[in-house]
Amino acid sequence: MSEEAVVALISGGLSLLGVIVSNMAAARKMDTNIRMAQAVTDTKLEELTREVREHNHFAQRMPVVEEQIRTLEHRIQGLEEEGGRA
Repeated sequence: MSEEAVVALISGGLSLLGVIVSNMAAARKMDTNIRMAQAVTDTKLEELTREVREHNHFAQRMPVVEEQIRTLEHRIQGLEEEGGRA
């Protein structure tokens, strides 16, 4: 084999090795970024879930509060009517 062919093979092999190493490093960095972004997304999702649960609890209690207000309004109206008669 000629000297030029050997030099070309060595150069090609080293170039291929460099590409493989840089691709592995880029993939590792991308994986780290994806994991970090996923952790942030998970945290935000947990916070939103907590807020939705609080809202649902509030929404369940509102009809009860509204009924209590109606009852109090009727009682006040009854007291006002009794006070007007006296």
